[in-house]
Amino acid sequence: MVSLDAERPGAVELSVALDDAPGDHASAVAYPELVGRVLPGDRVLLNTTAVALGLGTGGLHFVVAVDRPEPVEVVGRGRTMKLRYTPAQVAVLAAEEQESPHHDALRDADDLHGLPVVWIPLHSMLGPVAAGARAAGASRVAYVMTDGAALPSGLSRQIHQLRTAGILDGVVTAGQAFGGDIEAVTAFSGMLAARCILDADVLVVGDGPGNTGTDSPWGTTALQSAHSLNAAAILGGRPVAALRISFADRRQRHVGVSHHSMTALSRVALVPAHVAVPVLPDGERRDLVWSTLREAKLDERHQLVEANGQPGLDLLRRHGVEPTSMGRGREDDPEFFLAAASAGVLAGRMAAGSRAWRDDYSM
Repeated sequence: MVSLDAERPGAVELSVALDDAPGDHASAVAYPELVGRVLPGDRVLLNTTAVALGLGTGGLHFVVAVDRPEPVEVVGRGRTMKLRYTPAQVAVLAAEEQESPHHDALRDADDLHGLPVVWIPLHSMLGPVAAGARAAGASRVAYVMTDGAALPSGLSRQIHQLRTAGILDGVVTAGQAFGGDIEAVTAFSGMLAARCILDADVLVVGDGPGNTGTDSPWGTTALQSAHSLNAAAILGGRPVAALRISFADRRQRHVGVSHHSMTALSRVALVPAHVAVPVLPDGERRDLVWSTLREAKLDERHQLVEANGQPGLDLLRRHGVEPTSMGRGREDDPEFFLAAASAGVLAGRMAAGSRAWRDDYSM
């Protein structure tokens, strides 16, 4: 039996009384697009695997089905299936479909016209990046959610917080990801949709919550989303990389600049990118970050740009948004959040500069 704890677009959080543990309650999330409405007192079937394995789902179970005869409402959907060929497949109206009101805008679109595109290796970087961009002069920021991690955008509490605060202006869900303002078939068309339909002047691209990482340099879904740097360049955008930096992570491979960031920038990114390096106080930590980047000769492949991410973090604080990553907040791991925000600041400056250039030369 369930009671409702919180609701946001695309997801409902529940408190569930467990049949096999009378008196005990657990937290769960339901996606109405997949299972229909969930009402207080309903009986639900749960997938409890992630909690049983101790994975990073925030301690949530997931509703597989509601024990009521009410069908899932699919009126008004298109013919593009996401979660294809699974029992949970959902029909969406992709922006590229002829029936979509956005079809004409995307049919011939193939250029981002210099739009800054920030790749984030972790979903927890979204807030600092978006806030950094807004603080530095971006007028509209959109998020293109790729499909290497969580597929329902509704799982992300962060997206809801950023939209409520007016920091994030829209979400495009690409590939198998679903639930955004715009549904796109690929990350390419997703970026074009963010520009043409959502009118963004900065894009943030990366997986939803809960990506997979291992101690293998190639065993992380972040490398798949890192192809967005190449895609941005192919489409005439300006790729920007947010570095994953930490001095609080207990895993040595993530201390300083994460080995996943190094692999992405040295092996996956086939185009020059702007790499945002956060302004840090002089000392061992700053020296380690810069020496790691230079020893890998990333300064020869990319443009390393030092940027101050603090304005982005200040903007989040003013709106009451407290970002976390793996249970750590900005006080626990300041370099992580500064690195993300610095990429947003860099992209926001690019957007503001482009807008000023257009204004000057249109007179």
